[in-house]
Amino acid sequence: MSSSPVAVLDIGSNSIKILVALPGIGGGIYALFTRTIDARISAGISRAAPHLSAEGMARGLAAIQALLEDAAAHHAITVALVATSAVRDAQNGQEFQARVLAATGHRLRILTGEEEANLIGRGLTSDPAAQDLHDFYAFDLGGGSLECLAFRDRQIEQAVSLPLGCVRLTEKFSSDPAGPLSDHECQQVAAHTRTVLADSSFRFSLPPSAIAIGTGGAVTTARGIIAALLGQKLIDAPPLVRLSDLHELLARLAPLPLAARQQIPGLPAARADVFPVALVTLATLASAGEISGFRNSFYNLRYGLAAEALAGPSRSGSLGRAAP
Repeated sequence: MSSSPVAVLDIGSNSIKILVALPGIGGGIYALFTRTIDARISAGISRAAPHLSAEGMARGLAAIQALLEDAAAHHAITVALVATSAVRDAQNGQEFQARVLAATGHRLRILTGEEEANLIGRGLTSDPAAQDLHDFYAFDLGGGSLECLAFRDRQIEQAVSLPLGCVRLTEKFSSDPAGPLSDHECQQVAAHTRTVLADSSFRFSLPPSAIAIGTGGAVTTARGIIAALLGQKLIDAPPLVRLSDLHELLARLAPLPLAARQQIPGLPAARADVFPVALVTLATLASAGEISGFRNSFYNLRYGLAAEALAGPSRSGSLGRAAP
């Protein structure tokens, strides 16, 4: 396993993130540096034939170049760039891939939905707070997709990626993201979420006592708002986001126009337009699985990629170009 820093860039639908990591104690992962840039490259993702816009690709490239500077500043030896739902689903995703290579010299790896879900699972099992869990669910709701995993005896039993991301569903069901989310629109999002879940291969197969872990921006944002209401920092807030918390946040936020939502402490302004739909999706997911809440974990896709990178190219496949 590499003992030098590795950097992973996660090019998501809503944000682009970096993790610079070192091997941790007992085979874990030590986060040396993290940063998130809200780039929203996924505008138009809900269309029948989604395309990345020139503006979205430009925002994405600028964010990638800024984060690569961070990787160099932290002396990362290996740098891995991966893209998820927005680039995976776009008809011109390979054009963006080529632009990234031309601008940075780094190859962009476009993950399949199955690869994304499995790497989230790999990252989650490196979370020290999850070491006591054996049979549990994990859900990662992002801008483009929802990853659903079931672990039995700490091994992934199911890993499914569904097109239920909050950017995608906001475009599909919200008539005006700058205005309130109406009760009718909430009902449409919930009905669509139930249908996609029912039609998928994912099944709530674990005992009723199974814990559900929530990673990704939606659950983390909900925890952040709750933390702000309690006068706490995100990292110090209780990790459990209850179903009742989701309903309370939705009742508070859905009737507000975007400008008012952007003033809510703990809610990043760049996510305020899609967050009410994210709350509906999470609440519907929890109700479908008879889940009382989500235990938030920061150990998501980036940590799985870091574990893969730290294992070395012989075990992890093509990671991109080594940093100079």
